[in-house]
Amino acid sequence: MGRSTRLLALLQALRGRRHPVTAATLARELEVSERTIYRDLSELAAQGAPIQGEAGVGYILGPGLFLPPLMLTEDETEAVLLGLRYVDQRGDDVLAKAAEGVRAKITAVLSREMQATANTPLSIPGPGGKEFPENRVPLALLRSAIRTQKRLAIEYVDEQERRTGRVVWPIQLGFMDSARVLTARCELRKAFRFFRTDRILSAELRDRYPARRTDLLRDFQAQLRDEQHRRDAPDRI
Repeated sequence: MGRSTRLLALLQALRGRRHPVTAATLARELEVSERTIYRDLSELAAQGAPIQGEAGVGYILGPGLFLPPLMLTEDETEAVLLGLRYVDQRGDDVLAKAAEGVRAKITAVLSREMQATANTPLSIPGPGGKEFPENRVPLALLRSAIRTQKRLAIEYVDEQERRTGRVVWPIQLGFMDSARVLTARCELRKAFRFFRTDRILSAELRDRYPARRTDLLRDFQAQLRDEQHRRDAPDRI
């Protein structure tokens, strides 16, 4: 096992634990000596890894962002950069700018060989999406409602040009090939619905909705599974 590969394996071994692990245990897992583990732990700490602990007690990876050159493998780097190019194609200005920043941070810590691979990628996304319809309500407002878990009072127009007033609990934004959608629980329908953002004519922030977003996401996934089950079930006589 090469040194960079071994350091990455050690970092991953620490990342998957909630409690301190001894150098002896790590040495057995990685099939190296305890002396090598101690040396590698010191090297990772010197590069900025938030490693906590001491000999005889154990080590654990503390909270904090750690992105050294060895954190991503070649395939992982390719996957991340492919995803960022997809964001460039389908995300809005906020996400496109964020993707540019992430790409700059990643390429800055890549080796010269990996930077060359990043500039001449092995994988590229498909053709870019169609021109997205203009939104009357800024996506920043929808993001704010999702993050603060607040109700939105919206005026919505459907494909038949029918306008309705809704109060919704927003949980996600979706970026499709030709449209962007807001996923939310609709108080009128008492179920989760998709609302195309370009058909939201107006939106007003209300009070916080009486649920946790994580719970709503779980309920949303359950609704999708139920709908799929009904579609797949054979017709009953």
